[in-house]
Amino acid sequence: MRLVQRPRVGHIQFLNCLPLYHGLVHSQAVLDLELTKGAPTELNRMLLDGELDVAPISSVEYLRHASELLLLPDLVVAADGAVRSITLATKVPVEDLDGATIALTNTSATSVSLLELLMQERWQVKVDTFTCPPDLPRMLEEADGALLIGDDALRANYAAHDVDTYDLGEHWHALTGMPMVFAVWAARADWADEHRDACRAVYEGLHRSLEHSLAEVAAIAADVARWEPFDAAFLESYFRGLSFRFGPREQTGLALFAEKLVAAGDVGLDHVPPFEFAPVDR
Repeated sequence: MRLVQRPRVGHIQFLNCLPLYHGLVHSQAVLDLELTKGAPTELNRMLLDGELDVAPISSVEYLRHASELLLLPDLVVAADGAVRSITLATKVPVEDLDGATIALTNTSATSVSLLELLMQERWQVKVDTFTCPPDLPRMLEEADGALLIGDDALRANYAAHDVDTYDLGEHWHALTGMPMVFAVWAARADWADEHRDACRAVYEGLHRSLEHSLAEVAAIAADVARWEPFDAAFLESYFRGLSFRFGPREQTGLALFAEKLVAAGDVGLDHVPPFEFAPVDR
């Protein structure tokens, strides 16, 4: 008997990705996938090293490795304004941070590059940085500010802390007028070419999951509130504030992000790559 390997798919363990995966259980499509959970930086590495076939990948890492990857259409995590889960927390107003030190979460790639751009172009301050695990009290013991993402940022915003907080999605929108795409879903190009049916099945499963979740946002928020430290109204508002579509404005926003990274001399990115999509037309 020949064993058929299921597609290896990454799963970010943050609430912002829950709408993309919640419906997989509802439709039982999850049984056809080999899901691997992890932080964004872990999944970035695994996809690029060939340990996963399909995964969410930080936008900046996608841009740096676009020649090796194909995008899954209409599957992103983006915000056209405040995102609420990409947060800079500071002891003093951000304009007073020149020469200060910022602790960066070790779970993110895109938000680190976005913060560097905002520091240069929006706030005109220069800071020193170091990377560490996402623990706000400990980060602020060693630094003047802390960059948090995902559930860690939500908890920092939800709880009372004597710090100023800055939503990076909101400030990107104020700087550019465009949405910020934080993550895209991509397949390894070599795998997608060799396994077109499997690639299409993964895409359709995720897309159906998203459609189901978006139609049931209030119910999903109520369920999640039973085990998370957020109430249902907060979660529903959070989910509805995110965008999972890679429409024209999101594509323009991502291209602008790439242009700014190239202009800033980002390591590993010397041009704006074309957006190439996997052959998964529905």
